[in-house]
Amino acid sequence: MSDVTVVGAGAVGLTLAARLAQYGTSVDLFEADSGRGRIGSRAICMQRETLEIWARLGLGEAIADRGIQWRVGRTCVRGRQLFESHLPGDSEHFPPFVNISQSEVEERLEARAIELGVRIHRGHRFTGLDQDADAVLATFETDAGPVSHRSGFLVGTDGAHSSVRHALGIGFDGYSFEDRFLISDVRAQLPFSHERHFHLDPPWNPGRQVLIHPQPDGVWRIDWQVPPETDADVERAMGGLDRRIHDVIGAETPYELVWVTAYRFSQRLAEAFRADRVFLAGDAAHVMSPFGARGLNSGVADAENLAWKLAWVHRGEASPSLLDTYEAERRPVARENLAVTDATMRFLAPHGPVRRAWRNLVLGLAPRSAWFRRRVNSGSLAEPATYVIAGSGPPEPGLPVLGSVAPDAALPEGRRLRDCLGRGFAVVVPHAAGSAGLAETIEVGDGSAFGASNAWLVRPDGHLAASLPLAQATPAALDELVARSVR
Repeated sequence: MSDVTVVGAGAVGLTLAARLAQYGTSVDLFEADSGRGRIGSRAICMQRETLEIWARLGLGEAIADRGIQWRVGRTCVRGRQLFESHLPGDSEHFPPFVNISQSEVEERLEARAIELGVRIHRGHRFTGLDQDADAVLATFETDAGPVSHRSGFLVGTDGAHSSVRHALGIGFDGYSFEDRFLISDVRAQLPFSHERHFHLDPPWNPGRQVLIHPQPDGVWRIDWQVPPETDADVERAMGGLDRRIHDVIGAETPYELVWVTAYRFSQRLAEAFRADRVFLAGDAAHVMSPFGARGLNSGVADAENLAWKLAWVHRGEASPSLLDTYEAERRPVARENLAVTDATMRFLAPHGPVRRAWRNLVLGLAPRSAWFRRRVNSGSLAEPATYVIAGSGPPEPGLPVLGSVAPDAALPEGRRLRDCLGRGFAVVVPHAAGSAGLAETIEVGDGSAFGASNAWLVRPDGHLAASLPLAQATPAALDELVARSVR
């Protein structure tokens, strides 16, 4: 028996399992595949806050250093640049986004999870579950026969076709887009190594889109929006893929094909993220198109949100009702992400003559009109969530918003605040103040984003839970803030 069973050893499941283990929770992780192999780029765009979460596992810096930071995004219409966006660089912090293959990240996460004591069982295909007031009994099929495992809680992180979700009978409403996307990884020397290019209606893919992203080792991910009947294997065998690639990188540019596949993107949301002692996270709970990099990043945030709550409840340091806040906080985030990506996909793949005519009008006039240019929707990049904190009032001007990710700040001896978060609750103060028995007190110094007159409570997942005037920040008051946050 273990404290928590995790089903699915992708990036979300591995992050969840490893963070639970850091909190002292025993975890068994079950995966249907018998081995891990690199499967092309899949998700590649890792958000800053995702890197922060992995930094708490000791992996964030290595992943960021290995990945490619793209600073310039160029959006072109019919072969002509329409506008460009610049992402800030920050030597004191992770970059806004880093491109690295999900498969490579998962290798690092799996090794770290094992180091932390997570027991990983491969070749275990989930078949069902029963739960009572005290535990969950999960069953699996293996090559050697059926296996069962009992645990206090179970989390399904087993992807869009989640067997856990099916076993719970939870609906997964939404739809799939008719058009497919042909995706290839190619190794080639191109002159824009730190840029992302988005081409709308290019002459070499008329009426549709092409997206180009850099990856490590001179590899580029190229996404073509293609007709529904397009078959990746046929394209490759008949020379169509080669022509597409040379259209993008140049007729004379040599390349090596690393990976190719075709996907049809979906927009779906689970009716519930929890059924008693069983939870859903990542693609098992929500799937969305990749434009804006909201899929994997939101799944990792699911894992970080759920991990500390499960650990605190299991240890008896929080009320069981704390687990209700997982769905209350993360499902609205999924709805927002789906709304944003749905708007993007409806612009990129319009259905019906009216929407198609509007898109063509926007693309036609955007080069000459700022008003139409602002209506070109090539994807809104993922941003960290801000949760609704019960009892919080309107934000004070110039100060952080409760429920948001705590801003970074400089600490003495060259340290950063982000390096001190994620172990438990923390109280951030501008100068020496009373210490809380239930939280670590961290002094950031005057002039930081936290202001000079408040104490701030930061949750284990890095989100701001509460604040109070510094004059009232007695040890008893700070402990009451912590107690209120786990009820």
